[in-house]
Amino acid sequence: MQLSDVKTIAICGAGTMGAGIAQLSATAGFKTLLYDLNQQAVDKGFNIIKSNLETAVQKGKLDASELQNVLNRIALVTNASELVCDVAIEAIIEKKEAKQQLFNALANVNKPDTILATNTSSIPISSIADGVTNPERVVGMHFFNPAHIMKLVEVISGKETSTEASETIYQLANKFGKVAVRARDRAGFIVNRIGKMYHTEPIKIVEDGVADVETVDVLLEGIGFKMGPFKLIDLIGVDANLNVTKSLYELMQQPQFEPSQLQQKMVDEGKLGRKSGEGFYKYSVG
Repeated sequence: MQLSDVKTIAICGAGTMGAGIAQLSATAGFKTLLYDLNQQAVDKGFNIIKSNLETAVQKGKLDASELQNVLNRIALVTNASELVCDVAIEAIIEKKEAKQQLFNALANVNKPDTILATNTSSIPISSIADGVTNPERVVGMHFFNPAHIMKLVEVISGKETSTEASETIYQLANKFGKVAVRARDRAGFIVNRIGKMYHTEPIKIVEDGVADVETVDVLLEGIGFKMGPFKLIDLIGVDANLNVTKSLYELMQQPQFEPSQLQQKMVDEGKLGRKSGEGFYKYSVG
């Protein structure tokens, strides 16, 4: 499968990340299938895309006449059997078994060379591909939140990933307007191995009573970071961020990635960040 062969892209997972990737796909001119388990989820994802595009029009980054064209390229899907595509990009829960199950379901309704790209932020690609039909077409395509804005995409080949699949995804990332970087197939790849420390250490500082959330954010923004760690976690999702931390800790068993009890308590209480209206900060929703 070469980039010139790619006409239809399926995005599996209609949350904030999946919606952002679907927006990129449709904006780049591809027929885009936005999939999730129920209508409410895909409707919410579609509304995220529409809101993002309206903001882009207001800022002069998108012509108003193009907004509807982008939306018209998106089809909402709740039945996995309808995900016939050339490339599938999954943006679901950070669990290897869930990703493998999805990829095998996609394999049942697609050609052997349909590329299965995973947006995993921590799980080695070879580990996901193991047990998936035709593992040579499984490749990592790791976006960063918010996907429609952040420029970097990590492209990761597993031990069985074909050169053609990897190159097609690399070119696709560029087609999306991203800066693609090739990473080795190691837990956490490049950015999360480094960036995760921007999340875990500040939480430990708060847990140890060294400083409060607002102080840590103000200090780090004051030395040049665009967003403090707690604001960033709220944007990503406290639960999503915690799942990545758990995954890295499970894979690497290194103390710097040990999950936070404070963060787990927040997830248990439904304080998931911007999407729920409260995380480390409170937000207006609706």
